[in-house]
Amino acid sequence: METHLADWLKATPDGIEAEAILRTCVHCGFCTATCPTYQLLGDELDGPRGRIYLIKQVVEGQPATAATQAHLDRCLTCRNCESTCPSWVRYGHLVDIGRKLVDAQTPRPLAQRLLRGALREGMTRRWLFDPAMRAGQALRPMLPTALRDKVPERREPGPLPARQHARKVLLLAGCVQPAMMPRIDAATIRVLDAIGVQSVFAPGTGCCGAIRQHLNDHEGALADARRNLDAWLPLLDAGTAEALLINASGCGAMIKDYAHLLRGDPVYGPRAERLVAATFDLAQWLPREFAAASERAGGLVRQPGASPVVFHPPCTLQHGQQLRGGVEQLLATLGVTVQPVADAHLCCGSAGTYSVLQPGLSQQLRERKLSDLQAGGPAMVLSANIGCIAHLQNGTDTPVRHWIEWLDEAIA
Repeated sequence: METHLADWLKATPDGIEAEAILRTCVHCGFCTATCPTYQLLGDELDGPRGRIYLIKQVVEGQPATAATQAHLDRCLTCRNCESTCPSWVRYGHLVDIGRKLVDAQTPRPLAQRLLRGALREGMTRRWLFDPAMRAGQALRPMLPTALRDKVPERREPGPLPARQHARKVLLLAGCVQPAMMPRIDAATIRVLDAIGVQSVFAPGTGCCGAIRQHLNDHEGALADARRNLDAWLPLLDAGTAEALLINASGCGAMIKDYAHLLRGDPVYGPRAERLVAATFDLAQWLPREFAAASERAGGLVRQPGASPVVFHPPCTLQHGQQLRGGVEQLLATLGVTVQPVADAHLCCGSAGTYSVLQPGLSQQLRERKLSDLQAGGPAMVLSANIGCIAHLQNGTDTPVRHWIEWLDEAIA
């Protein structure tokens, strides 16, 4: 796509990257056919190709409008379009640039600024979020429906192993997951212990930066990335831990993007490349390790859990990280019936803060996704990201769990 940057954007990092991405687009429209918001709304400007045209207009100097902003806001950043695109257009990076430029030209109404600020600052600070979530869970039966849907029922994490192992891996402490669903981290620790690997949490870490990045606080996201790098990399470089494992695919997609986001930083750019090379989603790393440990032990699964199940691959796993099939194959090798799901490539509507900022579209996408997931009457829905799990559970009585929780219960 031929592009002529506005003079004020030329020779800037955003301008150079935006132009390079735009020039890879060949207008084919394959992306539109797989875009969840286009399928719902039927508006070209609410699909990737239309949004690319809007961003092109802005980078070429046309003024952004509130309508432009609304079309970009309605994008889930699911990156389904990237999986579909034959030219591998890096749409996710382009829409980040587009949102930054549009927001700089189009001030948001006060109510939007307050809500986005509360999400950005409240969710990323555990000293704020943890007590707020615990209070919400304690008062959950009395909360209004709209708020209750954002507060999952508390499930206690259970006991943690005390054994020491020579092999160690780093885990992300994160911001939201420890308060909303602490059992996911506990289950991860127990499963790793069962295969002879010890979990380590590095002091000084926090939010991966995804929340700030998606809310257009790019400098805040970079600060999160640098802080985490300072905490993790010394332990990896020293051999204290062999890898960084991520059990929330949204965080995994963000951390694997650190090298790109920090590419212009002469100090942190090379460090980010080293970290990314040692970072693995749990769904990427564990299946092979679990199979090897199970073979050595003559089997680790003591009591196979719920079956049949369906697996919802989060967008950040299958599109953001381009990881597919690992969890399903692991479950199948353990004798679990994993039912096929129609339109498994489509987003459930959670998308980070999207379910708060775009509740109507988010709920429509959830209803469609649950209809597909429950078509075969599964005993349980499994997924790999806390946002998807909480969002889906709010729309169904069928248990929705992280796949590592299923595995934890099966080897107990």
